Amino acid sequence: MRKEIVLLLVGCFTLMTTAQESITSKLYETYDQFKESTLDKRRIKHKQLQPLIQKFDANPKFQVQKVGESIEGRDLHLISIGSGEENIFLWSQMHGDEPTATMATFDILNFLDAPDFKDEKAEILSKLKLHFLPMLNPDGAEVYQRRNALGIDINRDALRLQSPEGRTLKRLRDSLDAKFGFNLHDQSTYYNAELTDKPATVSYLATAYNYEKDINEVRSNAMKVIVYMNDIIQKYAPGQVGRYNDDFEPRAFGDNIAKWGTSLILIESGGYTNDVEKQEIRKLNYVSILSALYTIAQKTYLDIPIAEYEKIPRNDRKLFDLKIENATYELLGNDYILDLGIYRQEVDNEDHESFYYKSSVVDQGDLSTYYGYETFDATGYRIVPPKVYPRAINTNTRALWNTEGSPFKSGYGYFKTDFLPPIPYTEMPGHFISNKYKLPEFTLQPGVNPTFFLEKEGKLTHAVINGFLIDFSRPIETQNFGNGLIYR
Repeated sequence: MRKEIVLLLVGCFTLMTTAQESITSKLYETYDQFKESTLDKRRIKHKQLQPLIQKFDANPKFQVQKVGESIEGRDLHLISIGSGEENIFLWSQMHGDEPTATMATFDILNFLDAPDFKDEKAEILSKLKLHFLPMLNPDGAEVYQRRNALGIDINRDALRLQSPEGRTLKRLRDSLDAKFGFNLHDQSTYYNAELTDKPATVSYLATAYNYEKDINEVRSNAMKVIVYMNDIIQKYAPGQVGRYNDDFEPRAFGDNIAKWGTSLILIESGGYTNDVEKQEIRKLNYVSILSALYTIAQKTYLDIPIAEYEKIPRNDRKLFDLKIENATYELLGNDYILDLGIYRQEVDNEDHESFYYKSSVVDQGDLSTYYGYETFDATGYRIVPPKVYPRAINTNTRALWNTEGSPFKSGYGYFKTDFLPPIPYTEMPGHFISNKYKLPEFTLQPGVNPTFFLEKEGKLTHAVINGFLIDFSRPIETQNFGNGLIYR
């Protein structure tokens, strides 16, 4: 009998998701109509949001309130819309360097303001009242860092409430007594869905409210909505959803908000191939959040079996930006077969509005249980140390690098020049060095910058410059190259 009930619930869930596929598909297909075009990079500043907030403040559909200030005096605003009895509270960028959902929030607000999807929006806004706090940590966002100006993680301040940002969040949660809360974050791009080579593009969590990880009605409802959202994302990023670790953290806001009676849905935006600025992930946030609001308004999520929640793969952390497999590496006269795992780490420029890459080898050896956004099988290839070009080279054209027999294609990875620009990187596929710079002896070990060449059957075929793989058989400008470095 119990099995029959479970099958019936699963059948109801399937029918419900099929019925709601229509709105989901339309949301995805029409997204560009509502995308907020002024927010097209991750390093968003508080000042960029102010004209948008003022626009909604002047719109009678919306209610905009100043609800607090950051430590450095930047205003925190709450944007509300809807006439329903159930409050839904969504907040983003509690960590200053996690802005994907901030962009998606303004896309959602544009959608709610537009004349399209009239029936669906009427359903949502008549049943729910939506409250958006789009940037909780503007001081951290200003310098693109996780922590606030006090140097603390706001998400570990739910008990002491030392930060004004944390106090604002607690006060709003209590005053709204929200039925659902959406805690919107970014996670490392190196997370993958467990036992797969797929990045955890989006990860979800119905946060625990005690160490035992008990499931009450509050947590159960969050699980059900997450199952629905997972079903949505699978259509557009199949296999790329993870389930975030649910260990109870007594200091965290998500865990405490669930404890205080709000069904808490954590959304973590991770990585997606060739989506450095997270524009596709932003779109997935938009579609899945609006779809979730629709199922909450209709209460169809109540029929979803929570057993489906446990089927979402757990987050794992076994991704590299570049994985090189089975390369031959000579050390002290002996040959060894190595896999290399490489991270392309972002370093902010002084304005915190742009960045460059400074890569490193993070692991080597047998990495057969790990994966890469980009993987190169170097079976039969030898690792060749880079050389320093003996004469000063003064050109800013890549034509020299593409030419057959050029210094670059001859194994030179470091170039002296009479003029070094006052920045730490170059767009050219090689490193520039001063005349006094002494190149360290070549070695491969975790922590070193990955710069070397690959040789097969006596011919150089590829270069790895600052962790970017370059194929000599293709024009450099057609390949995914970030930057070289400048050493003084």
